[in-house]
Amino acid sequence: MPSHHRVLRALRQAMFIPLVGAGSGLATPTLAQDDSNRIRVEYVAPQNTAHQSLYEILKERRALEKLQEIFSPFKLPIDLILRTTGCGGVVNAWYQRPVVTVCYEYLDEIRQTMPNVMTPAGVTPTDAVLGQFFYVFAHEIGHAVFDLLDVPLFGRGEDAADQFATYIMLQFGKDEARRLIAGAAYSYKGAVQSSTVTEPLATYSDAHGIPAQRFFNLLCIAYGSDTTLFADLVEKQYLPKKRASGCRREYGEVTFAFQKLIVPHLDLTIAKQVMSMPVPLVTAQSPAT
Repeated sequence: MPSHHRVLRALRQAMFIPLVGAGSGLATPTLAQDDSNRIRVEYVAPQNTAHQSLYEILKERRALEKLQEIFSPFKLPIDLILRTTGCGGVVNAWYQRPVVTVCYEYLDEIRQTMPNVMTPAGVTPTDAVLGQFFYVFAHEIGHAVFDLLDVPLFGRGEDAADQFATYIMLQFGKDEARRLIAGAAYSYKGAVQSSTVTEPLATYSDAHGIPAQRFFNLLCIAYGSDTTLFADLVEKQYLPKKRASGCRREYGEVTFAFQKLIVPHLDLTIAKQVMSMPVPLVTAQSPAT
C-alpha cells in the first residue's frame, strides 16, 4: 500500500472511530521516523474534564505523529511543535513561532457538527472529521512554513495559508484528495446554506476572508487542479461557472508559487515516499500557461 494511503488511513482511525464511539480495536501502525524531521508533537492535558477523553484518544491514536510524518519532507531551520491544548472555552487555532496550536474546543466542535450520515454532497462523517482536522493543521503549518523559511507573500497571509493547505490536500491522489477537500469544505456549510449572506461591516475588516469566500476559494483551487475529478462542483452549482472559468489559472498560480518558493525547502526523496506523488511537488507550469 502506498505510504500516503497508509498514513491517511491511520489518521482516519485516529480521528474518526473513537470520536463517534465506535470502539478502539484497530491497531495504530508504527510510523517511520527520520532524524532530520524537525517537527515535534505535544499533547497538553486539558483542564476541562469534558475534553479528557478527546485528549486520551488523540494521544493513544498518535494523531499528531501522523501529521508529523506527512509534513516530514519540509527542511525546517528549527523545531516546529504541533500542539493540542485546552483554550478556556475558545474555539481557535493559531501559529506563533515555533508552535502550531489547535484547541480541544476546535476539535470538539468538529466532532459535534459532523453529519450523522453522508450528506447530499457526498460528504461522509469520516471525511468531515478528517478533512477539517487536516485543513486546520495544514493552514497553521502553512503560516509556520512561510515564517520559518522566509517565504515572501504578496497578499494576505490567511489567504496564502488557505492556498497552502488546499494545495497539500490535492497531492494525495484523486480519491484521497477528493475526500479531504469535501471534508474541509463541509466546515463552511453554515456560511453557504443561504444564497443571501448578511454580515456586519466589521466582519470584512478581519484578516481572514469571510467563510463564504474561503469556501469558494477552496473549491476553485480544487476544480482548477482537475476539472474532471471535481466537475460536479460546477454541475451541482456549488462553484459558480463564472468563477470556475478562471480556476485552472488560479491553481496554476498556486502551483507555480509552491514550486518556486517551497519545493527548494523539501526533501524530495522523503516527499515521494510520504506522498507517493512524483509530479506535483517536483514540476509545475507557469500560471501564464
